[in-house]
This record gives sequence, structure tokens and C-alpha cells, in this order.
Amino acid sequence: MALRVLVGFFLLLICCGAEAQDPLQSNAESISYTRDVQPIFTEKCVACHACYDAACQLNLGSGEGAARGATKIQVYDGERRTAQTPTRLYFDAHSAAAWQHKGFYSVLDAQATQAALMARMLELGHNTPLIANAKVPPEVILGMSRDNQCPLPEEFTAYAATHPKEGMPLAVAGLTDQQYQTLRRWLAAGAPIDEQGLAPNASEALQINQWEDLLNAPGAREGLVARWLYEHLFLAHIYFEGGAPGHFFQWVRSRTPSGQPIDLINTRRPDDDPGTQMYYRLWPVQGVIVHKTHITYPMSPSKMARVKALFYSDNWKVDSLPGYGPRRRANPFETFEQIPAQARYQFMLDNAEYFVRTFIRGPVCRGQIATDVIRDNFWVLFQDPSHDLYLTNPAYRIKATPLLAMPGQIDDVGSILSLWLSYRDKRNEYEALRSDTYAAAPPPSWSSLWAGNDNALLSIFRHFDSASVNKGLIGEVPQTMWLFDFPLLERTYYQLAVNFDVFGNVAHQAQTRLYFDLIRNGAEVNFLRLMPADSRDGFLDDWYQDGGRVKMWLDYQKVDDDTPTGLILDKKDPKRDFAQQLINRYGDLNARPDPINRCLGAYCARQNLQPELQDAEQALSRLTSRPAAGLPVIDQLPEATMLRVHASNGKREMYSMLRNRAHTNVAFILGDESRYQPGLDTLTIYPGVLSSYPNFMFDIPADEVPEFVDAMQRVKDNDAFEKIVQRWGVRRSNPQFWDFFHDLTRYIQETDPIEAGVLDMNRYENL
Repeated sequence: MALRVLVGFFLLLICCGAEAQDPLQSNAESISYTRDVQPIFTEKCVACHACYDAACQLNLGSGEGAARGATKIQVYDGERRTAQTPTRLYFDAHSAAAWQHKGFYSVLDAQATQAALMARMLELGHNTPLIANAKVPPEVILGMSRDNQCPLPEEFTAYAATHPKEGMPLAVAGLTDQQYQTLRRWLAAGAPIDEQGLAPNASEALQINQWEDLLNAPGAREGLVARWLYEHLFLAHIYFEGGAPGHFFQWVRSRTPSGQPIDLINTRRPDDDPGTQMYYRLWPVQGVIVHKTHITYPMSPSKMARVKALFYSDNWKVDSLPGYGPRRRANPFETFEQIPAQARYQFMLDNAEYFVRTFIRGPVCRGQIATDVIRDNFWVLFQDPSHDLYLTNPAYRIKATPLLAMPGQIDDVGSILSLWLSYRDKRNEYEALRSDTYAAAPPPSWSSLWAGNDNALLSIFRHFDSASVNKGLIGEVPQTMWLFDFPLLERTYYQLAVNFDVFGNVAHQAQTRLYFDLIRNGAEVNFLRLMPADSRDGFLDDWYQDGGRVKMWLDYQKVDDDTPTGLILDKKDPKRDFAQQLINRYGDLNARPDPINRCLGAYCARQNLQPELQDAEQALSRLTSRPAAGLPVIDQLPEATMLRVHASNGKREMYSMLRNRAHTNVAFILGDESRYQPGLDTLTIYPGVLSSYPNFMFDIPADEVPEFVDAMQRVKDNDAFEKIVQRWGVRRSNPQFWDFFHDLTRYIQETDPIEAGVLDMNRYENL
């Protein structure tokens, strides 16, 4: 008996000692990736680790992304001479071994004598916390200029020695102790992943079957329409009437028909040859929804009825189906010429905001290839189908269609110049034909503008290498406006969404950028048809100052300054008069009235707010529509600053304070800074979150907003601005940073839940 007690006591000591030696194993089996780990990643990691611009391509929005790991290969490389192998999560490989063949390495696997790379990165960050509310040390490079190191597991020791303050999460309020211990135990247990794929509910499953039946219906006409619809919806995060909150789906091409598991066909572009019999399928969007790639599109029985009415109501026929290849990609007007142009254009107009978002906002996550060819703020309008001669004049359409081909399909570096000149000349031949044809038509009038629904008026804001699209006319009357007709809208969509390859080489990207310059010019010139004929050259001189005049002479078709407009406008300022008449005429369609930036009287606030918040908006209006020459604080501000204004009763409003940078022109790939006009920068302040990439945030009690505005107006230098940041700013080191940051997403969930997603903080500045 004594021996038995002694042995039991000895075993107890061994067990307790083993537990003390390896505390990370305690309760490790109870940790669930879905329940315990992914919420931590979503709160503290996804804001930097999502999409193609995720550091080291480490995507922590899902278990599949975490298991894929990291790579030293950069997606964004504007100088590569050879196209890169695509690395799209869920598309281009489906196992850790397959991703390793593409240059990825694990961040979850422990080494022989070392913990997993992620564990060591988290430990480095946990042991070197930031000083609360202080600026990040200057040696830590942040933002788009950061050169991510992406160390391999065997390189971590050297990385930690040279970057001791750059553990994870990088340069921001870190994990709580509980979160840190949870991740440590999970990683020590081998990082098991129990993630389950999202599945449709009954209502969604029924509608998915109906839509798949429609797009996979037999017949040449049905096949051609299905191909066109797929190419126009492949980027969409589709949601269904009666669907579950947070459930989104996307169109893919599969080797298997409906009712069977999807066998994905992962071509580089959606209009590449599938190479086999294929079926259009809807599969769930997996992982955490992030705002920057979340371009939504509604589907419902009424939407299906609309599609059938547009595409199948007439007895048009298809003689033969077009093939695939560079020529078909280059000219969708030829590829789909058998589908009535009226149906194609009207489908795009019905959800014009979606289509403009596809090529302005994303989803490439770092869009300077497109954004450096647009101004920082402008309005977009659409030509009514009944006044679009490409739709109504068959003879003109036959002549125009061959001239609408777009470059970028051949990525031979040595042929950039010859290809560009060829497509430029085709485009200008088209513009000359268009100008002559429209000159013989009745002058444009108010009926020339499409006013079918609240997608008819859109506002664009550029934030350097990203941009946002919103319904309604936001901000002061902009310097430029665009008027899309069908050839302009379809070419822009194909050039920047369907055919743009983020993994392409320098030749592809240069051709894309150069042709978009021509499209922008075409949309501007089309708008000028609404202006008095004798004012058009003056507008162009303003939009294309300095070297822009040379570009006009070299590459653009001469504007028609003879054919009159059908509008009656104030000759002193016809554009402003047009804008005011536009707002008055289409007030019911203007989804976002803007008293803050376009205050016409004594009251510059929304009327449906409580008085405390109305007073705050009234004060904020004093900062808008003033050039930086008279408001120097603009020089201190980044592109997209968020204001969180909270009232005494707990109610809060979010505002976007957007810096509109001025340039003499936006007609060239290089030299953006040389054309910058800092003294002409202005601010737009508008309710809501108008950027996926907040650059900074202020948290201000409503009764302190007038004081905040007064302080902003008095700023003359960086020291004065520093005091504003210290008092109201939310720095990366703020202990409550993540609560403030994610409150932006919560606000979107409250005001527009379909559009909600985790925002990106890669561009959050160290003010």
C-alpha cells in the first residue's frame, strides 16, 4: 500500500511537471479555428492581410489563406518583362503542396527546433509594443513605400535582429494577452483548421438553380447571351432576394453541370478559351468579406424577368458562336454583335454603379495603373439609349464597330509603341466618325441624359492609388465631368476589368493605361457636347494645361467646337449652371443631396439629424470648397481621413474628409508630381465611409467640432497640426485603435449592410 501511494505521488509530480514545461499544450484540443482563431485574424490581421496587396501575399481572411502561407513573389511589379503565374486564392491551387510549387511557404508549420514562423512574428510584436498614443518610430516604414521582407523560417532570426520593432501586427495596437495566448496554443497544437465552406440557404439554392438553368440553357442564342452575362458579372458578389445576411456568390466556369461539385476552370481572364465543355455555376464567396473587393450585385425573380425581357423578347438569331482568342478579347463589339446593342447597354445602365465600380474601385486593390489617369473628383453621367447613335443608327454602328478594338492582348515588350500607335489611330478614326455623325443629328438636350434610376448620377473620388464610386452628386461642382455612351462604357469595362491582368507584364499594363487615357478624353469630350460650342476649347485648355496641350495635339482627336448644344446655359459659367440645373431637374434621382459642400443658404446640414449633430455639420461646412492656398491645413492631410463625431446621447455619425489634389493635367503615365498644383487642393466632407482605405481618423465629441474646425482653420505649419492630432487623432498606437477602426465597418453595417466589409489599413498614416 505504501509503495502504491509512493508511485502514485511520483507519477503526479511527473504529470504536473510535464504540464508546467509545456503550457501551450493545455486545452489546445479545445481551440477551434472557426470559433477562436479566425475572429482574431478578422479583428487584428485581415485589415492588412487580404487581396493581392497583402504583405507577402499572406491572406488571413480564411483558413485556406492561412494554410497557403506567404511568398516573396510580389503581385504588384510594374517593371516585369514577363507575365507572372497567377496566384488567386481558391482559383490557382488547392493544397499546401500545390501552393509550395508556386513559391509559397508555410507560416503555420513548426520547425525542428523552432516554433512556427507566425508564432515567432507574433512573439516579436508582443514583446515590442508601441508607446500608447505616440507616433510609430520613424525607422518603421509604413504604407505603399514599405519594402516587405517576407523572411523564410530560417531567415527569421536575421529579420528580428535588423527589424526588432516589426513584429506582428505591424506598427499598430497589438493582440490582447488572451488573443496572443489563444494563437500560441493553436500554433503549438499544429494549427488545426476546422473551417467549413459557406453553403446557400433554401431560398438561395432555389434561385441559384434557376440562374444556372438560364445561363446553361441549350441553343446558340442562349449560349451567346450567357457568355456575355458571365463576362459582365464574374467580378460581382451576388446576393439574392431572401438570402441570408453575409451570403454572397460569384459566377465561375466549371467542367461539371449543376447538381455536381464545381470543378473550376481557372483561366487567366474570364474571356479566355475554357478549353473544354463548360458550365456557368454560382459558388459561395468564401472567407471574410473585405470592403475593397466587395462589389455587390442583386439577383431576384424580378431581375431574371428583366434579363429575359432584355435579351429574349425579340426574335433575333445567332448564326454561329464566336470563338476565343486575342481578337475576340480586343473587340467585344464584334464578338457579341449579334446580341442587340440596346439590350447590352440597358443591362449595364440598370446597374451602372456596379459597372463603374468594377473598373474604378477594384478589385485589384492597388489601382494606380488606372487611377493616375483620372482626376481626384468628378461626376459621371450616361447617355440615354434613345440618343446613342451606336444603338439607333445601324449604318453608323457597322462603320464604328471595327474601330473599337482595344490593346493589351499582346504583351510583347518590344511592340509597345507600334501597338499603341495602331490602336490610338483606330480610336481617333472612330472619334472623327462619331463627331461627324453626331454633328448631323439633333443637338443634345436634357433628354439626351439617361435618368432611368438612381444609378444615373455617380460621383468618383480618387485617393492616389485607389478610388471610390457612389450614387448621387457629391461635393462641389467638379473640374471635369464624364458622359458615357455605350461604346465608352463597354470599352472601359473590358479594358480595365475583363481584360486587365494584374499579373501581366509591363507591356500589357502600359497599353492598358495609355488606352484608358483615350477613353477618359472621350468621356470628357462627349460631355462637352452639352456645353456651348464656343466654350469647349476653353474647357479643354483648363483640363489639359502645360504638357497636356502637346498630348492633345499628338494623341487626341480635335473637339467639335461648331455644333451647338441644345441646352440653354449661362454663358459666364455654363458648367456650373449645368450642374445646378442637373441637380434641380433630377433631384429625385440624386441619391445623396449634399448641403455640407454645396450650401446654398444659411443652413448647411442635413435636416433629419438631432440639433447637436446639425451644429457639427454646420461647422464642418466651413472647411469645404476652399483651396489650400487659403486653408493651409489641407497640405497636412492625407487623401482620405475619417471623422467620428459622437453626440452626448451616444449617437455618432461618420464622415469622410477627402483631399482633392489638383493637377494641370492627368494625361501622362509619369511625372504626376510635376503636374501637381497644391495650392488648388480642396476638401470634400460627406457623411459615410467613402473609401476602402482610411488614411487616418479623428474622434470628436459633437460639441467640440466647432473648436476642431477653428483649430484646422488656424493651422499654418506641422506643429499646429500635431496639436490637433494629439487631441482628437486616433493614432495606430491608440490602445482602442481597433475599436475605432472597426467602428467604421459597423457604421456601414448599420447604414448600408449589403456593402459592409472589413476596411484596409495598409495606407493608415503615421500622423
